Amino acid sequence: MTASADKFTRQTLLDVRPLTPNLFSLRVTRDPGFRFRAGQFARLGVSKADGSVVWRAYSMVSAPHDEYLDFFSIVVPGGEFTSELSRLAQGDSLLIDRQAFGYLTLDRLPPGRDLWLLATGTGIAPFMSILQDFEVWERFDNIKLVYSVREAAELAYVAEIAGLEQRDYLAEYAGKLQFIPVVTREAYPGALTARITQLIERGELERAAGLELSPEHSRIMLCGNPQMIDDTRQVLKARDLQLNLSKRPGQVAVENYW
Repeated sequence: MTASADKFTRQTLLDVRPLTPNLFSLRVTRDPGFRFRAGQFARLGVSKADGSVVWRAYSMVSAPHDEYLDFFSIVVPGGEFTSELSRLAQGDSLLIDRQAFGYLTLDRLPPGRDLWLLATGTGIAPFMSILQDFEVWERFDNIKLVYSVREAAELAYVAEIAGLEQRDYLAEYAGKLQFIPVVTREAYPGALTARITQLIERGELERAAGLELSPEHSRIMLCGNPQMIDDTRQVLKARDLQLNLSKRPGQVAVENYW
């Protein structure tokens, strides 16, 4: 640990807050030298009793301009990282890599009119960061945030999403964002009920959004479990919406750090 100490900083846990029965947020201090683009992730480390460190990747929920760092985590029963994390209290230390990682950033997408943010579970985290940043509101005419969970109790940050356009620096962009919740295992008012892939295949997602998915206008970001990303990419590919690569420009960007 001593040999690699130049690769991380030791930060202080400011708050651990339950958001749903099995999900919680972390707020930690931010090193003045830590820089990131909205949508990126950092590696967090917690020390075990034997002195070893357990590392996990977490997307920043907070905006690049915030003085602190927010993260969003699921409780994993018996999980090595969350088990250690559950023992920490306000004022305890966490380790954070000095460098941010990831390519789920707006600069990975070519210009377009409509932005679709498709998330499952804790995959909402990078999109919360992106939506708190000024750039996305300037760049796109329409923003569709699609957030899929199994049960309604797992819908996190709903109040924060609703309040985004009331923020002073975003007020002039009111009306650009539409939040489309998806709850797959129970009925929930205002929510769609099928998996994201099925919603796209059936045209239900486009009907709910009042907007067509098209190679010309649509730019799409995916974040969630690996199966969701793989399945959704295939459904989008059938609509001629391709992953954006340096050798082949496309309309889709993904993050998958599981």
